[in-house]
Amino acid sequence: MGSVKDLEVIRKPTRDKMGVGRFIFSDRYSVFDWGEMPDLIEGKGQALCMMGAYCFERLEERGVRTHYRGLVDGKDRVVRFDELKEPSNVMEINSVNVYRPKAIVKEGKLVYDYSAYTPRLTNFLIPLEIIYRNGLPEGSSVFKRLEQGMITVEDLGLDHYPKAGERLEKPIFDVSTKLEEKDRYVNWAEAQEIAGLTEREVDEVKDLLLEVDKLITELAGRARLVNEDGKIELAFDPERRLMVVDIVGTLDECRFTYDGLHVSKEIARQFYRKTSWYMDVEEAKKRAEKEGTEEWKRLCKSKPQDLDSTLKRLISQMYKAAANAISERELFASSRLGDIIQQYKQFLASGQ
Repeated sequence: MGSVKDLEVIRKPTRDKMGVGRFIFSDRYSVFDWGEMPDLIEGKGQALCMMGAYCFERLEERGVRTHYRGLVDGKDRVVRFDELKEPSNVMEINSVNVYRPKAIVKEGKLVYDYSAYTPRLTNFLIPLEIIYRNGLPEGSSVFKRLEQGMITVEDLGLDHYPKAGERLEKPIFDVSTKLEEKDRYVNWAEAQEIAGLTEREVDEVKDLLLEVDKLITELAGRARLVNEDGKIELAFDPERRLMVVDIVGTLDECRFTYDGLHVSKEIARQFYRKTSWYMDVEEAKKRAEKEGTEEWKRLCKSKPQDLDSTLKRLISQMYKAAANAISERELFASSRLGDIIQQYKQFLASGQ
């Protein structure tokens, strides 16, 4: 299925009928599109599963359609969040078809054929990641794209050049590809063309993104977390109605901060940005783009090292504490998130 979770297929989807599957969340993690990293973060899989399930159930209460069916308990029963006696790392979902765009080399450049996506297609994963930005914390891709001239201040709807840590008066909506070898930011006109969306459906996507953003912001506030940005994935059901799929509201899908410090996968990204492996990754991606190949990892000169052991323990505790606080339920034996943040501050002050 992917670098951090696996998919068990119970019933395959057909052209006009959804299937049934189960996500099995692991303790694996991934950064910079690398895939599975060399070590594990204990308890991460269960924490992601529980946070995601809680958010799905709250979205459904607001009338938002999702692919969520329930959590799988120790007796292989599908139950609701409040019925579960102990944390689970297995979630049952309705599944749809995934049509991968064909990669082709055209005039020496790698391009993708999205001709399968039309306004008549139903029961499929939309090949986009839909992103909201309520703030621009340090590490946001927006700054890198501005520096490289990939976007302008006007594209962002801003009247000034943003600063790291800035909060936005209204959220910025962004979009990138989902099923290419390397995620690629696109504008909304290209996104509409890629996915075969109508003008009305683009508006519906943005309305749905805003609704999810609002809910996650509310839930995160319970843990004193600031919802800086996040992503959702969407699909069309057999009646071509939008529904939220994959997983939402977790420390992997969202960038949360607490007193200005990251409480998300961004912590691991920051650790690896200081390594020579990260520089090799950036160089390999650039080289692959010039050579018109998808296989950038083959061009990378090194492999990632393990996370610092103290940092790995703190990240594990953050996932568990955030799941407890957001759901307002003691799912995991964990210190309070505020106490873990203090330990993280001490770790950073030590210069490790």
